[in-house]
Amino acid sequence: MGYFIFLFILLSNLFQPLIFSGKVIGIKDGDTIEVFYAGKSITVRLAEIDCPEKKQPYGQKAKEFTSRLCFNKTVIIQQQGKKDRYHRVIGTVFVNSKSLNEELIKAGLAWHYKEYSKRTYYSVLEQIAKSEKSGIWSDQSAIAPWTWRRIQSSKIGSKALTI
Repeated sequence: MGYFIFLFILLSNLFQPLIFSGKVIGIKDGDTIEVFYAGKSITVRLAEIDCPEKKQPYGQKAKEFTSRLCFNKTVIIQQQGKKDRYHRVIGTVFVNSKSLNEELIKAGLAWHYKEYSKRTYYSVLEQIAKSEKSGIWSDQSAIAPWTWRRIQSSKIGSKALTI
């Protein structure tokens, strides 16, 4: 029985493309897009970066930036490993040979998500954006999205306790 499970996992991984292209049909936020591929819509989360949430400062600007660069265009996605817990493909998105992930960092509209990335080049791009005070880096009180999400979830939890 174990052999068949192993074989199934091996074969299913062989049929998941690591690089594929599709047309961008939606922008969920700065770092999440919808791509039409193989007759269906696939959600793609940009790897190794984290844009401000929609309700954070620069969240809407990150979404607009992503939309300007790739909406209604064919992109190439270099998938990184398995899907995340929300069933999104995690990957680097290329538009006209440029990495959308990198462009967001350069514009100061994304943090290098070091918890999930050891790519030193992204750290360099982030430092350049900081030194130029681009986007989020013009705000001295900018809060990283992962910290902002934790704060928001603790507020929701404390509201539930008081009800």
